[in-house]
Amino acid sequence: MKHFPYVGSGPYCYANSFAMMFGAGSPSPAVIEFATGSPFGMQLLGGALPFFDPYGWTPEAGFDDALSALGWTSSISKGGSAEEALARLKAALEDGPVWVGPVEMGHFRHQPEMKGPLGADHYVVVLAVDEEQVLMHDPQAYPYVSLPLADFMAAWRTETLSYGTPFTMRTGFSRLADVTEEEGIRASIPAGIRWLSIAADHKMPPHSLGNGEAAEALASLIETRLDDDLRAHLVHFAVRVGARRAADAATCLARVNYAESAAIFAEQARLISALQHPLTVGDKAKAAAALRALAPTYAKLLTALERKR
Repeated sequence: MKHFPYVGSGPYCYANSFAMMFGAGSPSPAVIEFATGSPFGMQLLGGALPFFDPYGWTPEAGFDDALSALGWTSSISKGGSAEEALARLKAALEDGPVWVGPVEMGHFRHQPEMKGPLGADHYVVVLAVDEEQVLMHDPQAYPYVSLPLADFMAAWRTETLSYGTPFTMRTGFSRLADVTEEEGIRASIPAGIRWLSIAADHKMPPHSLGNGEAAEALASLIETRLDDDLRAHLVHFAVRVGARRAADAATCLARVNYAESAAIFAEQARLISALQHPLTVGDKAKAAAALRALAPTYAKLLTALERKR
């Protein structure tokens, strides 16, 4: 089946937030997402929590590589007390919008389904703040949305997230070089290969697995111990973003003549997305079969990328 590029909604919060900060000259969110390295692998944290992104990867781990590959830079600040962070945010807003995250999305009560912390990371662009509320572009589909200041600060503390420093924000976005999307894609491939190879020594929870081993283990987990929390994590987030990342990676690599690697990413996108309906309706056997078909594609992809390099 020939790959057909996807355009539509999806949980691309930090890529969309970066695109807003880059402005009129921004690469597409698909290229930004690719440049973070997120499509290059799969991980099963602690043998229990799956993500269709590289072993040891977090969004923050890919941001500086992405900015460098795309010809941008920014200044980052983090930590301190809530009072200090709010003062920094107000001062930064005098120069324009501010990129903020990670935040705990469960505190974003303007989203109808959010009723408290749930360990979900998110990124937004803050436009204004006063003593009562924060005005922001929330790329989850809420432009110019207001949130009570107390809820925003609780989200920004990141107390219930597995990564990140409280009160992190980026300002001073500056374009260092005119980089085409194709140049940015090519510049991002070496970092992607490093992530896919699982070569680095990452501090991971015990029993964590990557790539094919992660897919095989998740298949067994679904067959034997699929609970409501794991099912919800997969069908509401992990499968959606994983399939989108792989599909966009296929599109990106096809643009720079990495035809074999693009075809493998397209296969991964189809197999990851093949989980959505079975998991939603409870067909565990079909979901497990898709994961077992996915498992060998990570080694195939690494071979194809290294052959082209």
